[in-house]
Amino acid sequence: MISYEYPLNERIRTLLRLEDLFRKHAHFCSSDAPLDNHAGLLSLFEILEVAGRADLKVDLVQELERQRQILISFRNNPEISEEALSGALYEIEQASSGLLAMAGKIGQYLRENEWLMGIRSRAAIPGGVCQFDLPSYHFWLSREADARRRDLDTWARPMAPIRSGLEIVLRLLRSSGRPEELQAKAGTFQMTMAGRTAQMLRIRIPRSEPVIPEISANKYALNIRFMLPETVVRPRVAERDIPFELTFCSL
Repeated sequence: MISYEYPLNERIRTLLRLEDLFRKHAHFCSSDAPLDNHAGLLSLFEILEVAGRADLKVDLVQELERQRQILISFRNNPEISEEALSGALYEIEQASSGLLAMAGKIGQYLRENEWLMGIRSRAAIPGGVCQFDLPSYHFWLSREADARRRDLDTWARPMAPIRSGLEIVLRLLRSSGRPEELQAKAGTFQMTMAGRTAQMLRIRIPRSEPVIPEISANKYALNIRFMLPETVVRPRVAERDIPFELTFCSL
């Protein structure tokens, strides 16, 4: 199955973007290749840009506290494992403590690094980080891989509480819904929301079905068109019945 996630509000959209960027950052920064490390640094700049757009830290702390109170209410419930519950509470408390310990604006320490901000501004220009534009950056990329990775870790480590907090929130969000097995007639599916509240939709499609969901949703209706993955001609609806799973996720 291939999963597609569709956020229904700006807060979840931001968390999903950050999750994707943190994953890419970790992948490229673990490599020995200079070009991979370059991609890792660019993803850190993107994290800085996305995380700085909203009061992300406060939102995460509030949501973690809300989930902590919900979990506390499950104590002494014979159907709930006390060990699992204690582990979940500890994880949430650790993430909250890390977020509360972050002082000032997210990523301010990066903005105060003139060398990094010089690379960031040049990277916004196509081909702007060539060796003749940024000789000091070319020198850094030519250093030993271990030295580069140490620097990348130093620059990213203060952001770790953000990643820990959003991972917990998204994990709880994804596990909150119950998948429904449905079928899109002639490649199209429509339904009224009828009082349903959700923060994110999850759609799972069998890998044997080469289609891509095109989703539009509001508080009144949900529309999904399953498109053929054509890259040369204009996309077309797959005019056949498509089986899929739909999950409404909400915290």
